Amino acid sequence: MSSLLPEPSLEGGLLGRVQFWFACAFAIGWTGVVCGGLFYQFGLGEYPCPLCIVQRMFMLLAAMGAAHIVRTALTRGAVTGRDYMMGWGLSLVAVIAGSFASWRQTMLHVLPGDKGYGSEVFGLHLYVWAWILFQASVVAVGIVLAFAHATADRSVPAQDPGAYRTVGLLALWFLGLVIAVNLVAVFLEEGFHWFLPDDPTRYQFFYDVGILD
Repeated sequence: MSSLLPEPSLEGGLLGRVQFWFACAFAIGWTGVVCGGLFYQFGLGEYPCPLCIVQRMFMLLAAMGAAHIVRTALTRGAVTGRDYMMGWGLSLVAVIAGSFASWRQTMLHVLPGDKGYGSEVFGLHLYVWAWILFQASVVAVGIVLAFAHATADRSVPAQDPGAYRTVGLLALWFLGLVIAVNLVAVFLEEGFHWFLPDDPTRYQFFYDVGILD
């Protein structure tokens, strides 16, 4: 008989909207960090090493976890506890794994006199900043997971035209575009080979096809 009764309307509330905006900011933020790496690669001519590529992969995976939450809100108008667990769980695994990758690269250049790999930003190399951001994200995701039970099954006005839907779609398209750009960038650098060299100095694809000698 319960199936014949009308389903109660979803509750709204500030917490559900805050969770949605945080998911958008998380996805856009990590995608923007990867764009910073692309700027150093194409703008400043610094070739990313294998560990750099691995860190980018985990950054994009972290953004994809938040993007799952955003997409759920856009398609259903609400996010369940299961969706929060899946999205933030993926992000948590990604940022923990990414922190190990960035820590590994940091330890490779920790000896006195080692100048490190690539340029510095405010006195720290990019992989050190990556480690800091990964660690901060572990804390942030842990906090939002602790409040997921209070934000689950809350209506999010993201199905109708407005700021919620516009920003949500922007986050998803931005992430998809940067993923595609990274796939092309890695393919150009690696060419028709299984592995990247530890210290890449060229885009191998153009040499493989004979465009450059």
